[in-house]
Amino acid sequence: MSKLLRIILSPFTLIYYLVIKTRNILFDKNIFKSKKCSIPVISVGSMAVGGSGKTPATIYFAKLLKKNGYDLGILSRGYRRTTKGYLLISDGKKIFRSVAESGDEIFLISEECKVPTAVCEKRVEGAEKFISDISSLKTILLDDAFQHRWIQRDLNVLIIDQDFMFSNSKIDKCLIPLGMLREPLSEIKRADLIIINRKFSEKKNIPDWFDKYRNKDKVFYGFYEAIGISDLKDKKFFKLKDFLGQKSLVVCGIARPQSFLKILYDNKITPIDKVILEDHKNYTLSDINLIRSKFYKSNAYSVLTTHKDAVKLTKFKKELDDIEIYYLMMEFKIEDEKKLSKLIFEKIKF
Repeated sequence: MSKLLRIILSPFTLIYYLVIKTRNILFDKNIFKSKKCSIPVISVGSMAVGGSGKTPATIYFAKLLKKNGYDLGILSRGYRRTTKGYLLISDGKKIFRSVAESGDEIFLISEECKVPTAVCEKRVEGAEKFISDISSLKTILLDDAFQHRWIQRDLNVLIIDQDFMFSNSKIDKCLIPLGMLREPLSEIKRADLIIINRKFSEKKNIPDWFDKYRNKDKVFYGFYEAIGISDLKDKKFFKLKDFLGQKSLVVCGIARPQSFLKILYDNKITPIDKVILEDHKNYTLSDINLIRSKFYKSNAYSVLTTHKDAVKLTKFKKELDDIEIYYLMMEFKIEDEKKLSKLIFEKIKF
């Protein structure tokens, strides 16, 4: 949304604030009651809209739990999917639904984590059906659920983008639609632990204003590490150095493409041209034709995209058969993982 449009819509910010504030007070006073699940629940979410790194963080926690012997499943609302209600997406071995039916993020998570996954807008209903479908579940990981307070969680994880935290824009730190916040900053206090996602940037010290919201002992830094490049068609893995100096057409539809572009430049992979699309872009044949046209006009060596875009472009393999297309593989990592693990496993027990 452009800043001009946000300013035009700004009168609705007060209405939104009153609704959110009233809702949170009702939950805090237990007038609105959160329902306890029969198994432990971990929630991963954010305060701001777009691009904080919730999906990579969810994948990180899923792999951490799995490595430590937890039989977990991941429940998401399935943002921008074409379906409604509860759907089992994967049993951990087979994916039953398409990207469009699932939503791009949970489909990517299903491929990457190899654990049961499901989607449902109503998390309480979704959790109950998920447990019924997958009897082996011992823990549920909720993706993007910080604001979804109807279901109790044993661990509430908040992801904050470091660039957002240190932004000088006062507008950005306002509530939507004027700013980027889903809730007032005071609600940070609900988080059991906070991960500041510095992505590919250098770590900055936590600002003083943060002290009144959360004890710094519960704050960790996360970051991205590019681990290689994969062929979209046959999944063949390449090292980053294999692409040094290659001129690629960059294609992406994510909230903050500048992070993706930065890691390419840092690794001396030079975009010869770019196709930057809206976040969660649902690719059509028209988009594929645009990519083909840009590719041949730019005389690029290949198309290079994100993993999230790759899962949606896969269905156009035939239309892209004559073009080499790859996606960047990244891992989300946490500084001081040992301390983080101790906090998590003190809360989540078999």
